[in-house]
Amino acid sequence: MIERDLQLADGRTLHSYDTGGDGFPVLWNHGTPNVGAPPEPLFAAADRLGLRWVSFDRPGYGGSTAQRGRTVASVAGDAAAVADSLGIGQFAVAGYSGGGTFALGMAAALGERVRAVVTLAAIAPYGVDGLTWYDGMVPSSIAALGSAAAGADVREALHNSGFEYDAGFTADDLAMFDGPWGWLGKVAGPGLDAGPYGQIDDDASYTRPWGCDPTTITAPVLLLHGTTDGIIPVSHGHWLAAHCPTATLQVCEGASHFTIVEHAESGLDWLAGVVA
Repeated sequence: MIERDLQLADGRTLHSYDTGGDGFPVLWNHGTPNVGAPPEPLFAAADRLGLRWVSFDRPGYGGSTAQRGRTVASVAGDAAAVADSLGIGQFAVAGYSGGGTFALGMAAALGERVRAVVTLAAIAPYGVDGLTWYDGMVPSSIAALGSAAAGADVREALHNSGFEYDAGFTADDLAMFDGPWGWLGKVAGPGLDAGPYGQIDDDASYTRPWGCDPTTITAPVLLLHGTTDGIIPVSHGHWLAAHCPTATLQVCEGASHFTIVEHAESGLDWLAGVVA
């Protein structure tokens, strides 16, 4: 793994990751609150498929400078800067949870630079017609995202109140963490080491205008979403599939917000077929 600090024109630093090699680049978008290291459980599959992982810590996480007021579109600009720094023209994008939203934003904002998109439990835009956005979410998701919708300062106040997120882990979730995808704990543990603003600004960005329109995406999109997801309910996947002309939704029966990652390798197989 090659890690670099990229200095941006506005003075910020982005901490990036690159597995190197000459495979087709796939830019990984991490969940909330995680750091941006690409997914180790998919390294063998990527090698098999001839893919190269590239990623970065979103602003406020890990080694990347916080950017208050950031949007989905501004993070797409950061992705372009990382790709440019590596001499990468076109690439695919993948993302887990909120990272799926940022992956979709990259495809919308960067157009033909993005060849294909795979998301795992992506969040749909806030306040759109035809989606009861909070319906089916666990109480902690409603509290975190509802406060963010009232403003980043309100979300920050919730954080400062001692709020602790209860994801409602099931026995199947806990069993998954005992396997290769226990890696999620490895990237979640240091997610807030740099301070709370990565998570606060992520939540705020999900509930403010994206600054780009996912319904204009022209790249092929595969949306993977579990039927028992209480963090980001499958209704978000249905809305995205209905409104993004190039999107296909694969509903994974019985998969939760966490066990959905067990379907990630099939998504990577699909992606490799698209970019081949």
